[in-house]
Amino acid sequence: MSQPFIYTVVASPLHDAAALHQAVSAYTRALDAMSGQSILPESVTDEAPALILVGTGGTEHAVMELAARTGAGDRARPVLLLAHPGHNSLPAALEALARLQSDGLRGRILFLDGAGDAIGWEYVAEALAGVRAARALAACRIGLLGAPSDWLVASSPDPAAMRRRWGPTVVKLPVDWLYDRLAALPPDAGAERAARTVAGAAGAGEPDEAAVGASARVWAALAALVEEERLDALTMRCFDLIRERTVTGCLALAWLADDGIVAGCEGDLYSTLGLLLADRLLGRRAWMANPYRIVPAAGKLGLAHCTVPFRLVDGYRLRTHFESGVGVGIQGTFRPGPVTLLRVGGRDLEALWLAEGEITAAGTADGLCRTQVALRIDPPDAAELLAAPLGNHLVLVPGRHRSRLRAWWELHIR
Repeated sequence: MSQPFIYTVVASPLHDAAALHQAVSAYTRALDAMSGQSILPESVTDEAPALILVGTGGTEHAVMELAARTGAGDRARPVLLLAHPGHNSLPAALEALARLQSDGLRGRILFLDGAGDAIGWEYVAEALAGVRAARALAACRIGLLGAPSDWLVASSPDPAAMRRRWGPTVVKLPVDWLYDRLAALPPDAGAERAARTVAGAAGAGEPDEAAVGASARVWAALAALVEEERLDALTMRCFDLIRERTVTGCLALAWLADDGIVAGCEGDLYSTLGLLLADRLLGRRAWMANPYRIVPAAGKLGLAHCTVPFRLVDGYRLRTHFESGVGVGIQGTFRPGPVTLLRVGGRDLEALWLAEGEITAAGTADGLCRTQVALRIDPPDAAELLAAPLGNHLVLVPGRHRSRLRAWWELHIR
């Protein structure tokens, strides 16, 4: 079922009421069927309507007055103008949006080529979902457990910049919090989940029962942290855990992701934000990974990482963590198919790299992180990764979403 939203209709008093009703009634019925709730322009107070249906020409000042009265036009509340072919609706929308944008406000025209424009209505639904996603991001809390890993020299954004441009609040937490909780947990914390995961693996790997049990206790501690701090997402300085406790976070982060908690590695806030965007805008789990091969001429890209949400892969084996040879890593098997790749970057988090491609094969090569995929992407997209990288991690989302992500970013972020 569609989520409720508010819309209003603006029209010139010069237009005949009966003619106006005939012109817009099909659109308002469709909006009502999408769970829209109509409100008169004069009744709008401080809450901006999600949509303004531009019924006729001569409504430019009415649109501007609505935006001014409600404070609309920011990242979370862009002015969405719904225009149609009749009664000079589109010219009025064009003029109004041009003025709003020249005043520094954000907005977009959604044009319907008649009330039966199915594709146009899809764009309307996506725009409404995009507004909900922007508002959801503004309410999100990302836990940063420990500092970002030392090698992330381009992937440690200012939390204030993230809050200002994208919305989420970064909650900094010391690694000692995790160690204290681990010390307080019973030895069998998470044992039931560990047993299910071992039973579901496609064959035995290197980790022994003690290693899996230690990873399960990390998951139990992190799950408690998520609840205590009311976190929507989490990223941790996981290599300190390996050095100091000889246990990995790979399995724990995969379980958190399966539970609906966005979970990133290495304290990488950029990639965690990308995972969170995929979740809030697309409703999709995603995978954070390192490129290990980029061949622009052939459009070849290889990605690998030692953790992956179990719900994203067809099967898995439990292995050791690649670099350290200890703990538990996950060797997941992705199915071939279309994917979207994304990377947030820039000092002010103003940049976004996007590409679409196809997974052509899963890998099991030695010398790489355990979950591996080979992909084909457009050569110019691969070349851009080498010419102007935004960092060392990419986020992979199953399905084709580039145009939707680009449109959302241009409206809400850029």
